[in-house]
Amino acid sequence: MLKVAILDDYQNVAQQFVDLEKLSGKYEFKIFREPFIDEADAIEQLADFEALLIMRERTPITKNLIDNLNDLKFVITSGLRNKSIDLEATKKRKIIVCGTDININPTPELTWALILGLARNFKEEIDNMYQGYWQTTIGFELKGKILGLIGLGRVGTEVAKIGKAFGMQVMAWSENLSLDKCKELDVLPSSKDDLIINSDVLSIHVQGGERYKDCITLKELDKMKKTSFLINTSRGPIVNEDDLIIALSTNVIAGAGIDVYDKEPLPENNKLRFLPNALLTPHIGYVTAENYSIFYNQMIEGLEACVNGKPIRVLE
Repeated sequence: MLKVAILDDYQNVAQQFVDLEKLSGKYEFKIFREPFIDEADAIEQLADFEALLIMRERTPITKNLIDNLNDLKFVITSGLRNKSIDLEATKKRKIIVCGTDININPTPELTWALILGLARNFKEEIDNMYQGYWQTTIGFELKGKILGLIGLGRVGTEVAKIGKAFGMQVMAWSENLSLDKCKELDVLPSSKDDLIINSDVLSIHVQGGERYKDCITLKELDKMKKTSFLINTSRGPIVNEDDLIIALSTNVIAGAGIDVYDKEPLPENNKLRFLPNALLTPHIGYVTAENYSIFYNQMIEGLEACVNGKPIRVLE
């Protein structure tokens, strides 16, 4: 039987979305609920597996990991893009990498949950309600404020539409910004500096990778309005985390809503956890029942296709 590892099932829900028992005659499944301690731990625990079913970028599939998993034949990831997989290394090993479909709407929805949470001081007000207090902060209205978007792709577009519905002025910048898309959405194209300086809410919606690594550092944070908020539901390394901690600690900006981090899961002692003006969620932008149903069912579909010699949704 083919040995299959299902990685990073943090919520212990894989078997709620797909019936592994029906496949037990063909595959030997093992579900890993906890993150690996380090790559050496991953190599040791995954040494005998021929297929990996992975959830987004939770466990990086690096060249070193690939080179040390001698039995590995297939990697099936949720989503149709995963920058944590070294596709050059898998290609050299002739390991087939496939993906699944993904709903993008949960990420814009979470983005707006963070924006609204910051605008109306949800973190403090909710905590205070449970302690018996009443009306301890003053929020601000979104209508008429400037929403700055770094990236106007699929997610950025949906965030822009909602911003417009709130009566916000929307600006956007990216290295490959489409002026036609800006015109279509009634979004003002901007330089990076103007976007940072003028935004009341600055929200990030570009892909990760080297192009946008450290796109936001203390240099950019210093240019933002002291009353402004930074939102990152894209990828952690786009914002320099140490610089963000300094900016929040010294009130360079009013607050930040963050769903993604340099290291995930976020370490228990990470300073972001202790900042009152940081509204944090544990990378749940894509974590919905609808997406998980797509992920797990199409992972199995992709695995079956690979085993039958007709792989689908191949990533190259």
